[in-house]
Amino acid sequence: MDDKATLLHYLRTRRQDLLSKVEGLGEYDARRPMTPTGTNLLGLVKHVAGVELGYFGETFGRPNGRELPWYEATAEPDADMWVPAHESMQDIIELHHFSAKHSDETIESLPLDAPGVVPWWSDEKKNVTLHQILVHMCVETARHAGHADIIRELIDGQAGQRPNDPNIPQRTAEELAAHRQRLEQAAREAGGR
Repeated sequence: MDDKATLLHYLRTRRQDLLSKVEGLGEYDARRPMTPTGTNLLGLVKHVAGVELGYFGETFGRPNGRELPWYEATAEPDADMWVPAHESMQDIIELHHFSAKHSDETIESLPLDAPGVVPWWSDEKKNVTLHQILVHMCVETARHAGHADIIRELIDGQAGQRPNDPNIPQRTAEELAAHRQRLEQAAREAGGR
């Protein structure tokens, strides 16, 4: 696998990690705010889809033809980080698939050293290559997939990349409570020093 194929593989995997966090949830749980700043699962999916359309579209002169009102100058701050009631979860999932397809077409059609311009970056940083943007979006998507991991665990306890994820120790409720208590005790002891 060459460098571009490797990066695209990682981007696709992180996209799926993020998208999987809304699987099996209803409209309410997918969009309910789970942190003081309002972070929610469907908002994370919407944000990543929109950002990816910008980075692999506008940056490389490849318009996608999709109107994203949450990026208009008149939109409220963080409008891309939550989903109003009139937009369904299916609408956002479809946007995510559309964004991935458009981005993949850009990635597959350009060499890694293809130049681009990120108009919303500062003058000294805005000239980029496809390679740089691929790395940037792998990191961006992984960061938000990590947020989604925590949010999903807060909603229904689901942890890991899939049910019975071998990277997550399987514990009974009693074992989990004892583990949490052990961590709490260590934190209190360290905090009391």
